Amino acid sequence: MKTVFVYMTTGSMEEAQAIGSALVKERLAACVNIIEGMTSIFEWEGKIDSAKETILIAKTTTERFDELEERVIELHSYDLPCIVALPVAKGHTPFLNWIGESVKGASCQT
Repeated sequence: MKTVFVYMTTGSMEEAQAIGSALVKERLAACVNIIEGMTSIFEWEGKIDSAKETILIAKTTTERFDELEERVIELHSYDLPCIVALPVAKGHTPFLNWIGESVKGASCQT
């Protein structure tokens, strides 16, 4: 089991909170950090644009990534959402074990 941090962006804090809550509730992520206030500059449909975005960083495993990606796409408002898994090379073993245990099994019932 390999731990990954999944970097994502959304157009608003509300959308980030909805996605993050769903991922944790459905045990697709052990934890989701939300960072508000990022400005992105990008080319889209042939022109340079910019937008305020909110960052999400989900802590999960490679085994859960495909389901996490599918769920984010279902919930996301963007046509082409940023969903990128970054490998965790090393970490505090009890914390990494907690991530692995947290994403196993059925959804929480809260």
